[in-house]
Amino acid sequence: MAENRIKRDHETRDTSTRKKHWKRAEVLPSPDAQAGYEFRWVRVSTQGQIDATNVSSKLREGWEPVKAVDHPEITMVNVENERFAENVVMGGLMLCKAPKEMVEERTEYYDAQTQSQMQSVDNNLMRENDPRMPMFNERKTSVSFGKGK
Repeated sequence: MAENRIKRDHETRDTSTRKKHWKRAEVLPSPDAQAGYEFRWVRVSTQGQIDATNVSSKLREGWEPVKAVDHPEITMVNVENERFAENVVMGGLMLCKAPKEMVEERTEYYDAQTQSQMQSVDNNLMRENDPRMPMFNERKTSVSFGKGK
């Protein structure tokens, strides 16, 4: 009986691995994770105009600008604004960080605001309800896929 099998020493994982595909680089690089902190890019300018209102509101919320020295993994080509020369600024966005607890509290606050607004809308809608012609208030979505051709 003739052997048509490939010898085991010729079978390697290198020959069976998939080809790696090109993937677009990130527009805004992600900093290395830091225990207890969340990172966020904050708008500093739009179309060359400084957005002081946005920056000051984010700083009042508790976001701290990140120093470029603290994150050497993020390479910067140029500094766009002399005011933030020591910070990480790219494309009008400045990298900021905040404690995770603060971010979680902020998320809970906005979730409660959203829930309150949804309840208000539901109450308004159901106030117009008529037993002869009831309104349905289902907040359910579903995804379906077509069969194609």
